[in-house]
Amino acid sequence: MEELDKQKIFWHSRRGMLELDLLLVPFVDDVFAQLDHEEQVLYSKFLEEEDQDLFAWLLGTAAPPNEAFEKIIAKILAHSKKPT
Repeated sequence: MEELDKQKIFWHSRRGMLELDLLLVPFVDDVFAQLDHEEQVLYSKFLEEEDQDLFAWLLGTAAPPNEAFEKIIAKILAHSKKPT
């Protein structure tokens, strides 16, 4: 089983695009550790994509080519809508 470096995942979640940072950094801080291993690997692969693609997918203006990403996108968006 592939071991994921959670610190590396955190830093890869910091994209430098404020809109993405506001979604991804709180998600990785609050939710990543609770994901099962398969979802963690999927999130890691999600982070390998280009910022403009991630942004479009999260806004819903484009569909990801990998349908499995839709599961992670739904979790990120659900987390972003939780009251603080």
